[in-house]
Amino acid sequence: MNLFIRSIFFLIFFLFSLNNFAQVAQVNIPRIDQMPNEPSPYSMRDWKTVAMKYDSFVYDVTKTGQYLPIISIRNSGNNYPENKFFNMQTYVGGSMGGNEGINSLPSLVGASLVGIDKTNQYGQNWILMSQDFFNKKNGENLYLNGVNSGSGHDWWYDMMPNIFFFQLADLYPNIGGEKDIQFKLIADKMLQAVKVMGGGETPWSKPNMNYRAWNFKTMMPLAEGVKEPEAAGAFAYILYNAYIKTGDKEYLKGAEWSLEFLQDLNSNPSYELQLPYGTYTAARMNAELGTKYDVEKLVNWSFNRGPLRGWGTIVGKWGSFDVSGLVGEANDNGNDYAFQLNGVQQAAMLVPMVRYEKKFARAIGKWMVNLASATRLFYPGFLPAQLQDGAAWSNVNDPDRVIGHEALREKLNGNSPFSTGDAVKGGWAGTNLALYGTSSIGYMGAIIEKTNVDKILRLDLNKTDFYQKKFYPTYLYFNPYTSEKKVNLDVGAESINVYDAISESFILEGVSGAVEITIPANSPLIATITPAVGLESYNKNKFLINGIVADYDQTAKSYTYAPRIQSLAAEEDTVEFTKNTNVYLKVFDKDSDQFTYEWSSTSGSISGSGDMVVWNAPSVEGPADISVIVSDGNGNSDSLSIKVYAVGEINRAPEVVKIEASKNYVLPGESIDLNCIADDSNGDNLDYTWTANGGAFDNNKVENPSWTAPAAEGSYTLSVKVTDPGGLADNASITILVKEFAAEVGDLVAWYPFSGNGLDSTANDLDAVISGPLFTNDLNGKNKSALIFDGINDRVTVTAVPVLNFQDGITLSCWIKPGVLPERESFIVSHGSWQNRWKLSITPEGFPRWTVNTLNSIIDLDATQPMQKDDKYFLTATYDGKTMVMYVNGELVSFKNQTGKIRQSNIPMLIGQILPDDPQYNFAGLIDEVKIYNYALQPQTVKQNYLDASLSTDEEIAKLSGIKLFPNPGNSELNILFTNKLFSGEISILDISGRVYRRIKTSEINKLDLNVSELNSGIYLIKFTSKDAVAVEKWMKI
Repeated sequence: MNLFIRSIFFLIFFLFSLNNFAQVAQVNIPRIDQMPNEPSPYSMRDWKTVAMKYDSFVYDVTKTGQYLPIISIRNSGNNYPENKFFNMQTYVGGSMGGNEGINSLPSLVGASLVGIDKTNQYGQNWILMSQDFFNKKNGENLYLNGVNSGSGHDWWYDMMPNIFFFQLADLYPNIGGEKDIQFKLIADKMLQAVKVMGGGETPWSKPNMNYRAWNFKTMMPLAEGVKEPEAAGAFAYILYNAYIKTGDKEYLKGAEWSLEFLQDLNSNPSYELQLPYGTYTAARMNAELGTKYDVEKLVNWSFNRGPLRGWGTIVGKWGSFDVSGLVGEANDNGNDYAFQLNGVQQAAMLVPMVRYEKKFARAIGKWMVNLASATRLFYPGFLPAQLQDGAAWSNVNDPDRVIGHEALREKLNGNSPFSTGDAVKGGWAGTNLALYGTSSIGYMGAIIEKTNVDKILRLDLNKTDFYQKKFYPTYLYFNPYTSEKKVNLDVGAESINVYDAISESFILEGVSGAVEITIPANSPLIATITPAVGLESYNKNKFLINGIVADYDQTAKSYTYAPRIQSLAAEEDTVEFTKNTNVYLKVFDKDSDQFTYEWSSTSGSISGSGDMVVWNAPSVEGPADISVIVSDGNGNSDSLSIKVYAVGEINRAPEVVKIEASKNYVLPGESIDLNCIADDSNGDNLDYTWTANGGAFDNNKVENPSWTAPAAEGSYTLSVKVTDPGGLADNASITILVKEFAAEVGDLVAWYPFSGNGLDSTANDLDAVISGPLFTNDLNGKNKSALIFDGINDRVTVTAVPVLNFQDGITLSCWIKPGVLPERESFIVSHGSWQNRWKLSITPEGFPRWTVNTLNSIIDLDATQPMQKDDKYFLTATYDGKTMVMYVNGELVSFKNQTGKIRQSNIPMLIGQILPDDPQYNFAGLIDEVKIYNYALQPQTVKQNYLDASLSTDEEIAKLSGIKLFPNPGNSELNILFTNKLFSGEISILDISGRVYRRIKTSEINKLDLNVSELNSGIYLIKFTSKDAVAVEKWMKI
């Protein structure tokens, strides 16, 4: 009997010990530890209901009231004119034409997550319409923030629309349209960008992604400005999902390169909302592939305040309200600024992360109690009226309070907290109620469900875990109380088991209907609903039931990881006889770094050993398979083969050096001559094939055809394919502008000759304040007639007034001489910069850049050649509602399609600086003769303006000195006297906008009397052009 009792005691002790061993230790996140278990006051909205009512409100085109409806439908899209498209306000009371992908696309995802079919709602297929955000027409071939946008300004605006599309593609796999084509193009572009940034496999190398943005069209970085290295997380998310969807391991390599860069950073890269996407992806890859990314580091970064812009998670009380858990500017010194969008999007990724990294279950569960409660404070009605600025509109038009403010300030005008935003202050909208912030609320509504116990939430770990094949319903609970609690769960009519991944045990077996789950005090529980009868198995870290994973981090069965070959690649896959190439291998094993390698080749020979060998090509033409088997010390192995080729001579592809065109813009129906200059290192005869998306070639099979433009205006791409006899080819393209430029109708709005002052020479009196720049000789040598800027803090400021906020067209011209070309952008003239209106700048590479922000999109246009330090340039940039054009020294050098009215801004216009109080991009050098028109000048006018202002030497200027105009001011008569010498040449009378009213040819005169009674009152320019020089004098008619 005593032996039996001892045996029972031992068995009980063993089971108890085993259960304790299986309890997964929870990792503390210090930032979350500062948050309360029980926020107070606590109030939990039904976020699913909020999301559903939000969708019904926003997508109802019959809504009436101030600023309503929110949405309008267009019969034809920009990129897919055969489909309808919809515009959605970014803020209530904002422009209907300013549709943004970061607003519209997540609104579709969020609504779909809470069960709304957006392919058939109110008689519309909103999902198909949203494909117009794929910028096909302009060749970007990505989802961007507008339907005609350019990448390369701000990474999160470029990356997030593609993430949202990937989520929609998973939710609606059969939506049709060009979904599948778009999916592949996006994945390929992302992979190409990672490779251009330095990701490679010969040898394996991570990219440098420490940029602000990336131009996916030119594959060039934007290096200046606040960097956004967190974008590596977005790249990893897109590329890993592309790998899951397609099985293409090239995408997996791109995801790994991206995460290696992200993990190896030494400083928190948090900037906006891309970091949590990388954190989630790292956790998932660790669980599914056996990688070893430092997820704890990434989770802490996702919550801690980062140095780039003070971004992080808020903790504490503002006024009497707990606001812990919100995300935004987390300075912890009384001036925090939380944004609704960011907390919701962070939850969308970090909640499903717990499915793969359950050691964060307690931390994420606790954070979500705080976030889900505090998010209500963005919405009207959940703060006193004096602590929010959108309540008046909401009271009348939104009684369900489903549209929230953009942000929550810790303090504003002595009030704390205060629901507000940036739109009203910036002049963008009539309210600070932000659709773009609230449009993601469906993510939270899909994840969160209240339980029968206040402050214990049921968090669905599957809802925002996209691209899953098979999974069991899985929920995270966190009990914030100091005693255990019982929570109700309805598991349905069929008999099931409930598995808890925290204790790694079945806490309920063979149950159905309403059941109770006991959650220990101050602890998490992960409940997975599994079949009552199922085959249990283990695969490394995974516990499976009927082949479906129930636990990604099991500890019941010991295991070792196998090595995984990440990459096997030859430096050259085609090698000439008897020559060789390096072959690189990259292997990872989570619990071993000691490997043995077995190399072999079906032809040729292998020399060397380890993870880099040399393949020596044979003297016989044909393919060879290079194979390797990698083993660790635990009996695990992996193998892979690649194919290489041995040839007698490598046929090198031809290269198109350049395409020459007699003109880069033509009238409809006009012809131009083309010439393709190509080179072939093998000396082969080359075949030429020309194609165009419009117009016609006289012969498209020769190297120098002519092309006749079509009747329709637009930008046309002329391409040539050059092919050698072996079938290798190279391609090149040029773009030709076909356009009949509109008549010049409008006014010269401002003109700053800087003749000893900052006065505006137009009747608008937009006089400038000069702060720092010194007067210097202009480029004609005239004393105190130009400004020199130091590039540090010098600027010229023009107050924003209505006459500067014209919208239909613009011309900006100026003379500049860069004194310094720093490795950052330099701003010449800026009205609100690219973020708000327009600007003319110089890129870090030295190219003039013209940027126009319209109600439809933001587009950059660069000149084709870089500038040189201390050279003088006459720059002219125009936009006419259809086309942006750049001129350098009177010549049209580049153009792009752009549409929409120019955005307005109440920010002062600056010369030499980007924005008020931001001198980090100031221009260094000379600026003169800044002119701004409210219409687009024609090319011939720009050319003439350059010729009219062509710079003369001091000696030449002296030859035209001694000109007197009288009376000045005058009325019907103008007398011109040449006191130094007789004048021969042309005398022109122009108004200040550059229009020529009269030209007079003269020969050896010393006086000219003119009747000018037909001229209207105003300022005129009298221009004298001789064979030696040009001079201009001002004359006023009264």
